[in-house]
Amino acid sequence: MVQSNTYQNESSQEEQGLSSIRTVPSFAIGQTAYVVQGENFNVLWDCISYLDPQTIKTIKAMGGIDAIALSHPHYYSTQVEWADTFDAKIYIHEDDKQWVKRPSDRIIFWSGESMEVAEGFILHRVGGHFKGATILEWENGNDGKGVLLTGDIVRIVADRNWVSFMYSYPNFIPLPAATVERMADQLNDIRFDRIYDAFHRTVLNDAGEVVQKSAKRYVDALNGVLFDT
Repeated sequence: MVQSNTYQNESSQEEQGLSSIRTVPSFAIGQTAYVVQGENFNVLWDCISYLDPQTIKTIKAMGGIDAIALSHPHYYSTQVEWADTFDAKIYIHEDDKQWVKRPSDRIIFWSGESMEVAEGFILHRVGGHFKGATILEWENGNDGKGVLLTGDIVRIVADRNWVSFMYSYPNFIPLPAATVERMADQLNDIRFDRIYDAFHRTVLNDAGEVVQKSAKRYVDALNGVLFDT
């Protein structure tokens, strides 16, 4: 891919301490990765497949990467190449260990419902899309109001005032009502005001409220409340 000169990665600063990285033209499912900068510690959230010399230069100018945290297996892709390049650890919930097809000593399989990777960076296993599906809480983001990076564990829809949840996106298979209610309860215990998802969509304000009203609408739809036909 690098030799073809067909692709390149674009980096954009989304807010102070947060930059997105996307491959253009879009490759595979076209997800976005994020570099989150903390106090002497940077996290790459999720992974894109393409890594070229310019991207390496750009990220090193940000201070490099100390850890790579993954939401779920669809974004494992070239995670080991990224980790080797930046001398970083990879954090994956142990519930998704079976999906790792390229072992590495850099991979740390964490357990439980949450783990603080470094000060201000907390991983939460919320399940749903995968058993070990994880989100990243960035406590200091958005001027200290809190940011969630969710992959597509929590997916922002076309109307940015709503989010959704799915078991399988390609097959349009929803999650059970009880699972969405459990996820909403977990998310309600986390302080955040903004969400970035895997496809470069953002809920800029009041994201906690957006999640709760979206979960209620989702459950209502599954239970037939929204329909009278």
